[in-house]
Amino acid sequence: MERMIHGKRLKDWLQMYPILKSIILSEEVFWLNPNYRRFSDVVNELPFVERDVLEAEERLKRFAPFIAAAFPETKGSKGIIESPLVEIENVQKEVAAMFQQSIPGKLLLKCDSHLPIAGSIKARGGIYEVLKHAEQLALAHGLLSVEDDYSMFASNPFREFFSQFSITVGSTGNLGLSIGIISAKLGFRVNVHMSAEAKQWKKDLLRKNGVNVIEHQSDYSRAVEMGRKEAEKDPNNYFIDDENSTHLFLGYAVAAFRLKKQLEESGIVVDQDYPLFVYLPCGVGGAPGGITFGLKLVFGDDVHCFFAEPTHSPCMLLGMMTGLHDQVCVQDFGIDNKTEADGLAVGRPSRFVGKTIEKLVSGIYTVDDRKLFMLLALMNDQEGISLEPSALAGVYGPIQLLREKTTYIQRHGLERKMEHATHLCWATGGSLVPIEEMKTYYKKGAHYIKNGKK
Repeated sequence: MERMIHGKRLKDWLQMYPILKSIILSEEVFWLNPNYRRFSDVVNELPFVERDVLEAEERLKRFAPFIAAAFPETKGSKGIIESPLVEIENVQKEVAAMFQQSIPGKLLLKCDSHLPIAGSIKARGGIYEVLKHAEQLALAHGLLSVEDDYSMFASNPFREFFSQFSITVGSTGNLGLSIGIISAKLGFRVNVHMSAEAKQWKKDLLRKNGVNVIEHQSDYSRAVEMGRKEAEKDPNNYFIDDENSTHLFLGYAVAAFRLKKQLEESGIVVDQDYPLFVYLPCGVGGAPGGITFGLKLVFGDDVHCFFAEPTHSPCMLLGMMTGLHDQVCVQDFGIDNKTEADGLAVGRPSRFVGKTIEKLVSGIYTVDDRKLFMLLALMNDQEGISLEPSALAGVYGPIQLLREKTTYIQRHGLERKMEHATHLCWATGGSLVPIEEMKTYYKKGAHYIKNGKK
C-alpha cells in the first residue's frame, strides 16, 4: 500500500506542486510565493505594528550602557550592537563569471557575521530577548526604573539577583551562543540544548563562558522540545522559544531601521525606481522573518525579500508552499536534513513566522552545500571576509533570481530598473569560527572551485 503523507499520496502532492519532485531529489529550486501581496494590502492583518519594533529599539538603547560596560569590544559603538554594510564588487564580478550570469546593479554584504559578542545574526534577537527578560525581572523586583543608568546591570548585586533564575534554549549553535554568552554575563544560570548538527567549537565556547550545554543526538526540533520540557519544571526557568518567540522576532526587526540609516549614509537610494533585493539565510525562520517584517515596514513594496535554504533542509519552503507550516517536516518527504550549513539544519519551520510573513516574502530558493563552500572560498580570496558556510546562502540569491527567466522581475515591472538595483546578501555568521576550522572550510571550497563542481 502506498504511503500517505499528510492524507495524500506522493503522486498527488507532486501533481499539486510539480516543483516538489526537485525538492525531494535535493536539487536546487527557486520558488515564487503565490501569496505575496502589496504591503498596504496586508499591513493591517499583521500581528505587530511599527511601534512594537521602535519599542524594541528603545529598549536596546536603554541597555547600551550595560553592553558597553560588560563587553569592551562595543565601547566604540557605545554599546549598540550593529554590523558593517560593505559593497563587494570583486565578489560580484567573480560570482557572475563562476555561474555565467551577469548581476546588474550593486552587490552588498550585511556583515552580521561580525556582530560583536556573538558573531552572528542571532546577536540581534537572542540578546534582545534576554535583555527584555532581565529588565522585566529587575522592574518587577523594584531594582530599577526605566529612567536609570542600565550600566548597573553589570554590577555584582544584579549578577547575584539573576543567579537565582535560569534561562533555557534549544539551538543548532548560533542562537545558543548569543543567549548563552549574554545570559551568563548577566549572572543567569544558562542551559543550552544543542542538536546533533551543532559544531563542537560552539559547544566548547559556551562551556568556556560557564554555560551548561546539553548535547542531543537528534535534530533541532527535538533539542527545542527537550529544552521546553526542562523549563516547564521550574517557574524560575525562562524558556526562549526559537519556534514561537515574538521577542526574538522583534529583536531581529530592529535591524531594518538601522539598515535604512546605513544605506542613506552610503548614498544608496531605495524607491520604486531603485529596488532593493534582500537575500536571507533561513533555518526555523525567526531571523529572516523578523528582518523581512522590519524591511517591509521601512521600504514597503520597494524591497523584495527572498529566503535561502540548503537543498537538504528546505523546511520553510515546504511549510509555506503546502500551507502546512509546522505540521510538515522535510523528513515527511524523505529529505534527510543533513547539511554543513549547521545554522540552517532545521527540518520543521515555525508556524508563527510562516503565518506572519506568508504574504511578505517574495520567494524561497535552495542552494547546494558545495556552492556554499565555493562562495566561502571566493569571499575569502576576493574580499578577505571569513564566513561560515550557512552565511553564504544569501550570496547565491542574485544568481537564482536572475536565472529564473526573470518571471518575478517581469511580474513586478522591474526589467528596466535592474541596472539601478541593490542586491543585499545577509551574512549570518562566521567571525567566531576558530582559525583551523575556517581553514578546513576554505580548503573544501577551493577544492570544489578547482574541480569545477558547480
